[in-house]
Amino acid sequence: MNSLLEFHQVCRRFPRSWALRHASFRVPAGSITALLGPNGAGKSTALKIALNLLRPSTGHVEILGTDSRKLGPAQLARIGYVAEGMELPDWMTVDQFLGWCRPLYPKWDADLERLLRQKFALPGDRKLKHLSRGQRMKAALIAALAYRPELLVLDEPFSGLDPLVRDEFITGLLELAGNEGFTVVLSSHDIEEVDRLADHVVLLNHGAVLLDEDAEPLLARHRRVEILLPPDFGALPHFPATWITPQSAGRMLRFTDTAYDPQSFAETSARLFPGCPPADVHPLTLRELFVTLVRSGRADAGV
Repeated sequence: MNSLLEFHQVCRRFPRSWALRHASFRVPAGSITALLGPNGAGKSTALKIALNLLRPSTGHVEILGTDSRKLGPAQLARIGYVAEGMELPDWMTVDQFLGWCRPLYPKWDADLERLLRQKFALPGDRKLKHLSRGQRMKAALIAALAYRPELLVLDEPFSGLDPLVRDEFITGLLELAGNEGFTVVLSSHDIEEVDRLADHVVLLNHGAVLLDEDAEPLLARHRRVEILLPPDFGALPHFPATWITPQSAGRMLRFTDTAYDPQSFAETSARLFPGCPPADVHPLTLRELFVTLVRSGRADAGV
């Protein structure tokens, strides 16, 4: 599958810390890719480097087939960008703002603009400074979508939005992505909302890429496991490397299998835990997987 955005061993160092460490990942064409990670993981830095708002210390980024450091008007006209707290001309009304944006983009679609304005029910005569946070995000999204970009970049789009506005935002974005066929990359630490959107996942922690994978196979190969040990079981055996975050409470042993295969798991668990009842195996949500992998990464790093 073609990729519209690719990071190649990107490092970014600030005076007191590393924001990205040899980060390599991709955003497949036609996907909704979630760039996940805790605060300070390097998500916003990565997107700013992709858009040439920051320069990488080492490595390089390709966006729409062009080195991010060489982005020009032709490439920028194919990219939409909406970020938390982005500045808008507050003295303008919604009508004035969109009217100001139209001539900047030769491919501006007036019909799509009208559709989006109806969907988001934005009052055209209200000044941007008098809009709620959610309405401002909607206005920014309309301005970023009406010229039909090939790649839409969203940096923490749900931060500070109330649940109703989030739902409207996500529903609208899902419909548009399906109907218009553009590619989306969004950074967020709001995993429950992203779970509804993403079909590709990139997980960052401490500036390093922990995974870069399509969501469906990613969730399919991770399972939460619970095993009830007999009272006289003794010391726990040595676990396979793919069994992570083990925890025991009384006789109950819990861990996550990161390479779950029913047959091989049954054979390995029978060998390591003879005499125990069959393990309870549960699928993980994206949020549960996120928490598990970040905790495992911190443990490996000694944090």
